[in-house]
Amino acid sequence: MADTLTGPAHEAPDAVPEFPMPRDSRCPFDPPPALKELQGQGPLTKVRLWDGSESWLVTRYAEQRALLGDARVSADTDQPGYPTKASPEAGEGKLSFIMMDDPEHARLRRMVTGPFAVKKVETLRPAVQRIVDGLIDDMLAGPAPVDLVDAFALPIPSLVICELLGVPYEEHEFFQENTKTMVRTTATPEERGAASREVAGYLAGLLGKRIAEPKDDLLSGIAARVTAGELTHQQATEMALLLLIAGHETTANMIALGTLALLQHPDQLKLLQETDDPKLVAAAVEELLRYLHITHMGRRRAVTEDIEIAGQVIKAGEGVIMVNEIGNRDPEVFADPDRLDLTRDARRHVAFGFGVHQCLGQPLARMELQVVYGTLYKRIPTLKLAAPMEDVRFKTDAFIYGVHELPVSW
Repeated sequence: MADTLTGPAHEAPDAVPEFPMPRDSRCPFDPPPALKELQGQGPLTKVRLWDGSESWLVTRYAEQRALLGDARVSADTDQPGYPTKASPEAGEGKLSFIMMDDPEHARLRRMVTGPFAVKKVETLRPAVQRIVDGLIDDMLAGPAPVDLVDAFALPIPSLVICELLGVPYEEHEFFQENTKTMVRTTATPEERGAASREVAGYLAGLLGKRIAEPKDDLLSGIAARVTAGELTHQQATEMALLLLIAGHETTANMIALGTLALLQHPDQLKLLQETDDPKLVAAAVEELLRYLHITHMGRRRAVTEDIEIAGQVIKAGEGVIMVNEIGNRDPEVFADPDRLDLTRDARRHVAFGFGVHQCLGQPLARMELQVVYGTLYKRIPTLKLAAPMEDVRFKTDAFIYGVHELPVSW
């Protein structure tokens, strides 16, 4: 695999670095070296984006949390200075309430918080355990090697979110393929826009059916809000699209990338294989979320009033990007941050963000990962990578980081 180590260290001292920065292919689990270099220089720096605009890049944990919790920092993509990931034609429109501010953000979010409450999520744990056990049974009964992404990592969150939302699972290949295109940075604007319209159209039709014939699922709950006049059909469709994408793309990549990281750290993998302590498994999930941080493009915001922070004034109308993956490697917060240590207390990580926009689905993601990490390596203790590490293709071309395939055998 070619060495891709490039970045600000190789540019003129006064050059504004470009964001995002390339990773070092020799260290695929670590943030880009240029990000670590910038963090060492200070908490904020200006970077240049894809369209030539400049935004503030926030690299240290304390400043990231301060800004994510500041009401003067807007998630509204229509605000002046908002640092977009790509052109509007690429399909990066408003994705429901996560790209809004209070009070509308809070009003819409409250409509779907119930199913993601911790106690409600825990009632799903036995069903998730059955899904995980069944997929492992299928893997063991079939030929090896197998692609863990297709055989295991993708089906788990897809089955769970389909069950929760009320989306027929037989349609999963349709929306998996389209959502892959939506989060792939190398897709053309036309491809990403078409994929977004395909899934939105499908969900709009399904919402129409639930309005006519409600069932006992989350989609029917959203449909009821439309009937009551609290949501437009368009808002309901955007909400369903958000939950569908967020519910499977992120967790699937954490399962596959987390497994690869553990296979490369056998001493840590052994801890999971030998424990029956759910607290250790829960701690392992938090540490892997901190260590890997798959949402590697940063949480983006626009500043609506001047803010003084860390000796710097960010002016109204300027953009800020909180790169949580480097915030989770801040040595001021996490000792020896580049070391994977499943026994450490990593609960303060910002993998799910911070403040009012903190990830709604984190209880569900945590529970699914606890079941997976607490089961897979015990059921298949001889699990191993079935290809050279240098042949594994990482998703540097997607907004969600992970691996395209993970061939494994046992």
